[in-house]
Amino acid sequence: MDRTQRLTMADAATTRAAALARDAEVAAQSSERRHQAAPLAAAGALWADIARTHVAIAAALPETETEDADV
Repeated sequence: MDRTQRLTMADAATTRAAALARDAEVAAQSSERRHQAAPLAAAGALWADIARTHVAIAAALPETETEDADV
């Protein structure tokens, strides 16, 4: 897996983390769903950790080379 792929995976994980954070916020504000807030927040934190891990791995990999198109 190259650097670009890792960064793409980090972006996807960040998107999931943000969605779960929004869901946790909505749940925390609802009396019927308040019990769901903590598990949703924990899952969001896990996805944020996964995103940071992908970024750290990408930083350790060599720069992804792109092929120049014949012009």
